[in-house]
Amino acid sequence: MSNILSIVTFLPLAGAIIIAFLNSEAKGNARWVALWTTILTFAISLLIWINFDKTNPGFQFVEDYAWIGGLKYKMGVDGISMLFVILTTFLMPLCILASWESVQDRVKEYMIAFLVLETLMLGVFCALDLVLFYLFFEGGLIPMFLIIGVWGGKRRVYASFKFFLYTLLGSVLMLLAMMAMYWHAGTTDIPTLLTTKFPADMQWWLWLAFFASFAVKMPMWPVHTWLPDAHVEAPTAGSVILAGILLKMGGYGFLRFSLPMFPIASEQLAPLVFSLSIIAIVYTSLVALVQEDMKKLIAYSSVAHMGYVTMGIFTASQQGIDGAIFQMLSHGIVSAALFLCVGVIYDRTHTREIAAYGGLVERMPKYAVAFMVFTMANVGLPGTSGFIGEFLTLLAAFKANTWVAILATTGVILSAAYALYLYRRVIFGVLEKPKLKALLDLSPREVAILAPLVLLTIYYGFYPAPVLDVTGASVKNLVANYEAALKPAAAMLGQ
Repeated sequence: MSNILSIVTFLPLAGAIIIAFLNSEAKGNARWVALWTTILTFAISLLIWINFDKTNPGFQFVEDYAWIGGLKYKMGVDGISMLFVILTTFLMPLCILASWESVQDRVKEYMIAFLVLETLMLGVFCALDLVLFYLFFEGGLIPMFLIIGVWGGKRRVYASFKFFLYTLLGSVLMLLAMMAMYWHAGTTDIPTLLTTKFPADMQWWLWLAFFASFAVKMPMWPVHTWLPDAHVEAPTAGSVILAGILLKMGGYGFLRFSLPMFPIASEQLAPLVFSLSIIAIVYTSLVALVQEDMKKLIAYSSVAHMGYVTMGIFTASQQGIDGAIFQMLSHGIVSAALFLCVGVIYDRTHTREIAAYGGLVERMPKYAVAFMVFTMANVGLPGTSGFIGEFLTLLAAFKANTWVAILATTGVILSAAYALYLYRRVIFGVLEKPKLKALLDLSPREVAILAPLVLLTIYYGFYPAPVLDVTGASVKNLVANYEAALKPAAAMLGQ
């Protein structure tokens, strides 16, 4: 199993190089190479999942090599990052299939951009060196910028530049913080930095610098405004990856850096995070209620759901962090599926306006069932994956601060309002619009895309143990180290 993480990470890049040498006219070849590359990457990542030791809280499958100028190439996964690796490799073949017919221009370049993006996203979750992490983290901006800017909608250039500038600005501050950490600790090795005790006054500035980057990436209120524009203009597969994976990098960053490396600052600034999380949950849910564009509605709902994630993480409890990770995984499946559902009818009618639809259940019963499952999961209905994460984070928040939990719970009611509003107007009602009467139900390709997502949404809703078992040991270790780091500070305050 040596070097298996590098194989999984760089296999998509190898596929992109193969596509680069193909004839530009052979669109089908580029599609097939991309599809088989992503399927093979997913298959190899399952080997990592199967051989992963759930009882070991540390990093596994570690690869450690000397690099240029004393820098290191170090990769590894623990119970927290393992899930995001699997989620990334699982969603990528679905993205390629979703783009099979909708993308007809510059197919070769499109497939290359997606495969390069997959390598960079996997690198973020596997990197165990600050420099390596930063290269992967920032590198992912470039292919996503191109995906939105080249294959997006009418305002694609505006949306792509807004996405790029927002995320780049926050990351510059993170780079400065990383340099300060290196000067203090004398290393860029992440496992070593996890055991380094940074001074309390230094932790504040480091925490705020990392927060600037991760808050934009999630995105948290009020730096969320780039997300609806990016989602609306991005092609369907771009929205899937944006919601499914790129948003999770912010939450992963909080778990990998902010909480374990800056525990004193995390505890002191937790009320700030709780406040921003509640505003995100309530405010963006209300904004979602008045949207007339399906993609914008789902985009704002993503911001609201990420509010539960940040709230859960900064309770710094086993329940809260387990719930936050589960919520990120569930959101990665459910929001990706909702964007795919929008893509299905957009490919047929070329409009995302909610008012343009109505009565689709009469023409597309299979589609109506799939859309219903994902809508219920988005609401957090018991029996779907969306319930588990929300319930655990709210439970942890209730123990940490009752008012935080009460205010956050209003988001559950609001999510039911906007999600059911969307479903009722699109699926039910009278089928009276002429162009809707000729619509065909899901094709075999579309069934192949949505069926695994439906099954996972229901399976994890009834049986969350496979996810919680993988994260359990690593989260327990994280919480224990966090509490141990706070004891000396608490003792000093007591004196």
